[in-house]
Amino acid sequence: MTHEILIIGGDGDLALRKLYPALFALEVADQLIDVGKITGVSRALASREDLLERMLPWLKSQATFSETAWLRFQDRITCLQGDATNPSTLEIFKQNCDETSSVIVYFAIPPKIFGAVCRSLKEAGLAKPSTRLVVEKPLGSSLETFLGVNAEMRNGFSEDQIYRIDHYLGKEPVQNLLALRFANIMFGAVWSNNFIDHIQITVAERVGLEGRKDFYNDIGALRDMVQNHLLQVVCLVAMEPPASRDPFMIRAEKLKVLKCLRPITADNVKKSTVRGQYTEGSVKGEVVPSYNEELNSADKSDTETFVALRAEIDNWRWAGVPFYLRTGKRMQTHKSEILIQFKPPKHVIFGAMHEMSPNQLRIQLQPDEGITLHFLRKQPGLEELTLEEVELNLTVPEARKKYSYDAYARLMVEVLKGDQTLFVSAEEVEASWQWIDQIIEQWQKAGMKVQSYAAGTAGPVDAAVMMAHDDRHWSTLES
Repeated sequence: MTHEILIIGGDGDLALRKLYPALFALEVADQLIDVGKITGVSRALASREDLLERMLPWLKSQATFSETAWLRFQDRITCLQGDATNPSTLEIFKQNCDETSSVIVYFAIPPKIFGAVCRSLKEAGLAKPSTRLVVEKPLGSSLETFLGVNAEMRNGFSEDQIYRIDHYLGKEPVQNLLALRFANIMFGAVWSNNFIDHIQITVAERVGLEGRKDFYNDIGALRDMVQNHLLQVVCLVAMEPPASRDPFMIRAEKLKVLKCLRPITADNVKKSTVRGQYTEGSVKGEVVPSYNEELNSADKSDTETFVALRAEIDNWRWAGVPFYLRTGKRMQTHKSEILIQFKPPKHVIFGAMHEMSPNQLRIQLQPDEGITLHFLRKQPGLEELTLEEVELNLTVPEARKKYSYDAYARLMVEVLKGDQTLFVSAEEVEASWQWIDQIIEQWQKAGMKVQSYAAGTAGPVDAAVMMAHDDRHWSTLES
């Protein structure tokens, strides 16, 4: 079956920076054989030539760019000027579609108009069983608002037609978690509270608001990053082995993890959570303004740009193993990683071993993707047996990285195949919002204000104190 791709918001930042480059990468890889036209829809689009001119610099920035692929790709591109919330605009698109084709609709638009676009698709006759909707976060700002957005999408489309995209699930190392855990008996055997001391998940960003000040000031770090990206990574780290790779089985296991997250209560909200906001500082040698200066508002904002959490999963596998989550803007480096910290041996026969780090599995998501296993070995030589810390690099060799694709490209392949394994179910989003909402409620009840941290640092001091209370420390953020 041929797929027609319709991008609502076809001239927006997301479409230009991510979607067209991802689709072009698939063109280069000959993965668009079953794709017909790619149509960008926007009220502001002047012409097809204008759209091609605007997307070309983003495509040329890819290492795999070729003129031959560009000629093929631009033949697929069409442009439709109009309002996607108006059925007459989408009727024009439908008239130019082959009736036997399926339609993939990418919502590169704010969620507040999801419902209007869904109604427009329905009235234009595009709400067919073969139609697939791909929707971006944020899916609401609370459980209540998510349920409202989801109800609007479900008015005309079934759950198996909706692909809720989280680009973290398309990253190669994140996907490798499934292979590491369930294809290797050595990792499966130690993946529990018997051998793991704690787990850290970090998403640190150097950037500030980047033109998102109105959106971000209403949302904050907890809802912007933890509710989706970090909790989805927690699910993949902590889920039980599914019976098969069936999407329903994998999503069901992820949902169980979310339902086992221990609520943050009034008793531990101040010990288990930290809110932070950056002040003026230096990032990569450049002086940057504070959050409130960047916001340029007359009122001082209490929105958090940093959050650290101590989460616990109440089930047999993970009881007693804390999951430490942190994310922040204007940090000292750009880094996202998962750190699996194993316990030390129960009995030490090497004198200096207590001064060394126990085994670690470090999964780096960005800026460089990689997996390393930290362990101890004997120093080479004839001297007395002495231990040294070394790393076993499990990263994909450079020679094979030409086969590595952007997360969006990988996820679009799954949409084309109709595979929802790497997409988030409505039940998962609902469960994650339930956990996030109760944290926000406890913050409000406790009157927890943001703690200051200078831009270019590792976050508020209280985040380190939270770890120190458990006699642990954060992984270094140095590049």
